[in-house]
Amino acid sequence: QVQLVESGGGLVQAGGSLRLSCAASGGAGHTYTMAWFRQAAGKEREFVAAINLSGSVTSYRDSVKGRCTISRDNAKNTVYLQMNSLKTEDTAVYYCAASDRLLTTPQVMGVMRFYPYWGHGTQVTVSS
Repeated sequence: QVQLVESGGGLVQAGGSLRLSCAASGGAGHTYTMAWFRQAAGKEREFVAAINLSGSVTSYRDSVKGRCTISRDNAKNTVYLQMNSLKTEDTAVYYCAASDRLLTTPQVMGVMRFYPYWGHGTQVTVSS
């Protein structure tokens, strides 16, 4: 069974940076595509960023483009989300997700139903 454990969340001032990490275990062959989603209080969960197996294809929601970078280290079974120039509207619980599909186009990489494996989330709070 795939286990995903997020870390790196916290409280940061607007304009600051955070790097989230997601360590995957028990899931060789089930973490082909990795992604980050977020859910703000009272809102639906939304796609943030995704990366394919080799790291050659990434996808971002428009509101984080240029501010966030997703990367992965397959040797460590870890995916990262570097977030810079954080805004108060980035405040949310951030979830790591894994797919056993080889999603290779940005259009499908953000589709939540393609990710059967989820972490428990890490809180990111951006203060003004």
